Order: sequence, then structure tokens, then C-alpha cells
Amino acid sequence: MAVNSVGPPMGLLAELTHRCPLHCPYCSNPLELIGRSDELDTDAWRDVLTQARELGVLQVHLSGGEPLARPDLPELVSHAADLGCYVNLVTSGLGLTAERMDDLAERGLAHVQLSVQAASEQTANRIAGTRAHQHKLRAAELVRQSGLPLSVNVVLHRANHDELPEIIALAEQMQADRLELANTQYYGWALRNRDALMPTREQLSAAEPVVRAAKERLRGRMEIVYVVNDYFDAYPKPCMHGWGARQFTVAPDGAVLPCPAATAITSLRLENVRDRSLREIWYESAAFNAFRGEDWMPEPCRSCDLRGQDFGGCRCQAFLITGDAAATDPVCSKSPHRPLVDEILAGTERPEFAMRGRA
Repeated sequence: MAVNSVGPPMGLLAELTHRCPLHCPYCSNPLELIGRSDELDTDAWRDVLTQARELGVLQVHLSGGEPLARPDLPELVSHAADLGCYVNLVTSGLGLTAERMDDLAERGLAHVQLSVQAASEQTANRIAGTRAHQHKLRAAELVRQSGLPLSVNVVLHRANHDELPEIIALAEQMQADRLELANTQYYGWALRNRDALMPTREQLSAAEPVVRAAKERLRGRMEIVYVVNDYFDAYPKPCMHGWGARQFTVAPDGAVLPCPAATAITSLRLENVRDRSLREIWYESAAFNAFRGEDWMPEPCRSCDLRGQDFGGCRCQAFLITGDAAATDPVCSKSPHRPLVDEILAGTERPEFAMRGRA
């Protein structure tokens, strides 16, 4: 893809902070978290949002860590909304009060995405590493009272997959408009816990009819999105709809990423919004142009009929498994590296997962 053929981005994932009250074992943030002293300040984030809107961004997802840990969150919501952006808050719900919810809604917040760890309180709190479940139930109630749409996000893995029917029922109880059931993606801390988090084939087989029936029953009331586990699939998903194609991420320290997990590719030189404009980074940087289009693709991707649908799969996954970010995604059944994935799946050691920040 030539640089001048790249269109403007639609979305910005603004990771305001890596600080978080939870200790989830599936956390995809980097192993080395960015400290508070290195975070962009309020003025810098306002400038990022302004540049993003001028670049063409329509959707701003304020995330972390936990974005509620930032005292300037209300100001950033106001600024993004005043720019004309659709503003989504991605949160654990911890720290959300009625007063904060009302204030954010009045400032232009358009949507809340709430993470949930499991259906049962005991399992949910064990996965979160703290007593979080009741706070999440209350947070969902506050979002509904505010009149804003609510999405519930549940990362699925070995420890909660068997609760899938109850998780769907809980999302109904929360009156969620959308439920995202996403099998763990193995980056950052989640990669460290891969063997412990990997679901069984039996769990995945049991999940499919449950999700299918729920989608049919709840059609028109609650949208359900089910993201299958990459390692068990025959072909990769269209990761990010292509590298540097539709959206980008700004990390707490200002690093600009073509995808949220791009720090996993240690051979990639990421640029920082403190040093260069978002427009220059989006259109001109080596990192963003590294895997755009098809010229970078090796065989069998280059001649595969699916290359325009899956865009070669996940570059971060390719790097973490093979050491080469340009390799065919190893989950693909056509990849010469597929045996590496099969070897991972054949592993019999399933240790207890290590909590984020406690290992």
C-alpha cells in the first residue's frame, strides 16, 4: 500500500494510564508498565485529541489501565466531545460513583464499556485479584441510570469458560446493549500466563452452541459478539482490519502504536507524539507503513485468496511465536509455522495463573 493511498483513521484508543486496581492474569498491557510520572499530562492529552480529530478520528476510546484513575478524565471527555468525537469509556467500573457518572454523561460521554471477569462473585474476584464484582454490578446500574448505552466485555479463558451461560445471563441482568465475549489474546502479561489460561477444546466446543442460541434468543435486545480463540482456529482473524488501516493507539507516555499490542514487536521503532505530529506518524512513520498493504507479505500469504480478508493475520502474534513480525501468522493452517502452535496446544502442563503485579 502506497503512503498516499492510506486513508484517515476512524478511531483512537487513548490509553490514559497503566494504573489499575485489578490484577487480571490475562492483561494484555506490556510486562513493563508505564509509571505515573511518565504519563502525558492534561495539556498533552488535549493536544493528542485535537490532532486526532484533525486527522479524521471520529471515535475516541478512553482506556488504560483504569482511566478513572486520572483526575483529569472529565476534562478530557469534555474536550473530545467538544471536538465532535463519539467518546467511549473503557473501564473496570471501580471508582465509578453516581456523581462521576452523571458528570461524565453531562460532559458528552456517549458510551461505557465495562469489563466483567466471570458470572459468579467468587470466580470473578479471584480472576480480578480483588473484591471487584459487586462494584461492577453497581457500575452497570449507574450506567443504565445515566441513560448511556452499555457494553459488557468478558475475556474468556480456562477459568471462566464454563460459566458462559451464566455470563450471558448476567449481561442480561445488567441490561447490556452489547456483550463481547473475547477469548484471551496472548500478549503482555497474558502471554506469560498462556498455558494456564488456554481453554480446552471441550470448553470451546461447548461454547459455540451456547453463544449461537443466545444470539438468536436475544436478537434485537442485546448484540453478542463472540471472538474465537486464535490458536484453535484454522485461519487468522482480520486483525485491526489491517495494520495501520483504521485506528491507532496512544500509550500513556505518548508512544503511538499501529495496534494496541505493537510494543510486543521489539524490532519495531515506535514514534512518540511528544516528538512528531500524529499526522506525520500516521502517514509517514516506518512503524505504521511496515505492514500496510500486501508488499510485505511472504508466501503463502502473497498468493492466498484470503489475503484481502485477513490481511495476513496478527503481526504481534507472528513475532511472539516465530520472532519474525513479517512471518505468516502461525495460527493459519497454511503457515509453515503452524507446528509451533500445535506444540503449544499439545502441552500438558497447566499451572495456576500468576496475578498481574504479584509475581
